[in-house]
Amino acid sequence: MIELPVRRLRADAIVPTRAYDGDAGLDLAACERVELGPGERATVGTGLAVAIPPGHAGFVQPRSGLAARHGITIVNSPGLVDSGYRGELKVVLQNTDPRETFVVEPGMRIAQLVVVPVPGVAVVEADELPSSERGENGFGSSAV
Repeated sequence: MIELPVRRLRADAIVPTRAYDGDAGLDLAACERVELGPGERATVGTGLAVAIPPGHAGFVQPRSGLAARHGITIVNSPGLVDSGYRGELKVVLQNTDPRETFVVEPGMRIAQLVVVPVPGVAVVEADELPSSERGENGFGSSAV
């Protein structure tokens, strides 16, 4: 198990927790009130900073319940938190509902943070790439 240092930038910030033992994601809560009209997006602060361990990355993911019940998603999903970043975690929410306004209240769980190991990658320029079954087939290439 790795440790995730978390710093409250505001006294009312909520330290991330898992809803259930074994969950991959740590719930992130809003630290401010934001109204999202139909189709609108807003950057919502969590009042937290984290220190993702070296060799790892944090991915900010939508909450399935907000998406299913209210059409709330994350615009740049998953949002990437690099191990060297020490600023506030903010979530870019979007209301995809065409009719209803959604209100984010302080303390509301708005996203999940998933911390995963990432391998070091050495970029090597090549004149040719090894062949593969897919080759250069792009978007929709596996559709029937």
